Amino acid sequence: MVNVGNAKLHFYSRFIRFKDVSHWIKETWMSYKSDIEIARSAEKKAIQDVGAHLGIPAEHLLPYGHDKAKVSQEFINGVQDKENGKLILVTAINPTPAGEGKTTTTVGLGDGLNKIGKNAMICIREASLGPNFGMKGGAAGGGHAQVIPMEDMNLHFTGDFHAITSAHSLLSAMIDNHIYWGNDLGIDTRRVVWRRVVDMNDRALRQITASLGGVSNGFPREAGFDITVASEVMAILCLAKDLNDLQTKLGNMIVAYRRDRSPVFCRDIKADGAMTVLLKDAIKPNLVQTLENNPAFVHGGPFANIAHGCNSLIATQTALKLSDYVVTEAGFGADLGAEKFLNIKCRKAGLSPSVIVLVATIRAMKMNGGVAKEDLGQENVSAVKSGCANLGCHIENLKSFGVPVIVAINHFVKDTEKEIDAVMEFVTSQGSEAIVSKHWEFGSEGSVDLARRVSEIADSEVSDFAPIYPDEMPLAEKIQTICKKIYRADEALMDKKIHDQLRQWEEQGYGDLPICMAKTQYSFSTDPLLMGAPTGHEVPIREVRLSAGAEFIVVVCGEIMTMPGLPRVPAAEAIGLDEANEIKGLF
Repeated sequence: MVNVGNAKLHFYSRFIRFKDVSHWIKETWMSYKSDIEIARSAEKKAIQDVGAHLGIPAEHLLPYGHDKAKVSQEFINGVQDKENGKLILVTAINPTPAGEGKTTTTVGLGDGLNKIGKNAMICIREASLGPNFGMKGGAAGGGHAQVIPMEDMNLHFTGDFHAITSAHSLLSAMIDNHIYWGNDLGIDTRRVVWRRVVDMNDRALRQITASLGGVSNGFPREAGFDITVASEVMAILCLAKDLNDLQTKLGNMIVAYRRDRSPVFCRDIKADGAMTVLLKDAIKPNLVQTLENNPAFVHGGPFANIAHGCNSLIATQTALKLSDYVVTEAGFGADLGAEKFLNIKCRKAGLSPSVIVLVATIRAMKMNGGVAKEDLGQENVSAVKSGCANLGCHIENLKSFGVPVIVAINHFVKDTEKEIDAVMEFVTSQGSEAIVSKHWEFGSEGSVDLARRVSEIADSEVSDFAPIYPDEMPLAEKIQTICKKIYRADEALMDKKIHDQLRQWEEQGYGDLPICMAKTQYSFSTDPLLMGAPTGHEVPIREVRLSAGAEFIVVVCGEIMTMPGLPRVPAAEAIGLDEANEIKGLF
C-alpha cells in the first residue's frame, strides 16, 4: 500500500493497534469520516460554474454529467498567448506502508493557496484500475483534501484510459493483421517489440504465446501484456502538444524490426490516423473540483516507476495560462517522479518550476528508522532522526536541479511535538525549511501556513532550474548520471549487449533523448526492502527500450515489472454495492 490518503492509513493503523473491536470502531469511525463519506457529503458546484471561475465559457466545456467536463481544443489554443503562472511541483520521499500523502498534500496546498487569496489550480493524474483493485488505492487525495467526484475519478472517469487501451490494441491487431496478409513490410516475427496492454494487474499476461490454433489465426509468436499506464500511447498522450503532434508521435513509435534490424514504425502499419481518432477526446483535459470547489485538471496517468509519472503536458500548460499558481505532482518518490518530471517533462516543454514541495510524514520517518508498522503509533524520536536520512537525500537531489525545496510534514493526529521538532531541526540542518500541514484534518484551514510560504518562495523567483544532464551526453552516461547522482549507486551495471544497443540508437539519431528509469519505488536501490539512504549499491540494468514516439529511452532495472500483479488479498475482494446501490469498500 503506497501513496494513499491519510484517512485510509489512519484506518489501518488503528486496526492494528486496537484489539478490542468496540474500541477500534470508536477510535476510527466516530473520530473521523472515511474518504468516501467526506466526498459524498461535499456540496459540489456545477462544472460550468467551476469553468466560469477560470474564464472558460460554457460552450467550451464538454460535460460528462454535472460535475466533470473536458475543455475544448479551441479554447486551449486561444489562451496560449497568455503569460504563464508559477509552477509548483509536489513530490515525496520514497513511499512506505506508513504513507506519505502526496496527492492529499497537492490538493490541500491548492486549496490553501486559494484560501489566502491566490488564484491557484491543481493538476494531477487519473487513477488506474489496477492499483485501485490491487493494493495501492486511489488517486483523488484523502480526508478534507480531495478531488471530486472521487468515485468516478478512481473508476472509469471520462473513459480516457479505455481510449488509450483501445488505441493501443488497435495497433496490436493491425500489426498481426499485416503479418497475416503477406507481411509486405518484411517484419521479423521474432522481433515484434509492440506489446499489448490492459488496465489491470494481471501477472498471467506478462508473457504469452499468441496466434495459436492453426493457419487461420495467424503466425504463432511470443508476446505479452503491460499495464495501460506503461503504454507508450499513454506517454505520448501526456507529452503531446495537440492532435497533430499526437499523430506525429504515434506514427514515430517503433513496433517491430525486419531481419536486417531496420525499424518498422506505426506509420508504416498505417495505424496512426485511426489511433488519433480514438484519442481525439482523450487528449482534452478533464476539469473537476476539490472539496472546496477549487478547479482541478485531472488528466493522464503514467506510472512513475515504469513510465514518466506526470499528468499531461497539455493540462499543465493550459493551467499555467489560466492561473497564477499551478500545483502539480509527480508520482512515487522524488528519485523517480520528480527526476522524470524535471529531466523529461520540463526539458521537453520548456517548463521551469518555481518551488518544489517535498512531502514527508513522521510515520514514514519512523519506518525508515526501523520501526515496525504496528508500532508507528508510539513516540520514537530516535527512530525519526534515523529515518530522516532518506529525506535528506531527496532534499539534496532536488536542490541539484537549482530549484528551492520546502518540506511539507503531512500531519497525522498521533504525531508528537518532539517528533515534529526532530524533523524540522533536521530539515533546517539541510539548508531548507519544513512546515507542518494539517490539510487532511482541516482542509485549507490546515494548509494556509504552507501555502503562504510556498507562494512567497515562488514569487521571489529565486529558482534557477536546469536538468542534471545535457541532451548531447551519451545515453550510457545519462544512465550512469542518474544512478550515481540520484540513487547514490556506485555504478549502473550494463552488459555489452545493452551498450551496443545504446550506441546503435545513437547512430540512428536517438542519442539526444532523455532517460526514463523503470525501477522499484520503495528504495533508492533496486532492492525494495533496502530503506533509508543506502550507498555502495549497484543498479543492474536488465533491459533498455526505445520509445521513439514518446521520445525517451526506457531503462528497466532490477526486478521491476511493467505488468504488476495483484497482492494475496486484492482490494477488489472488499469492493461492491450496498443495499442502496452505492459503492462500498473503495475507500
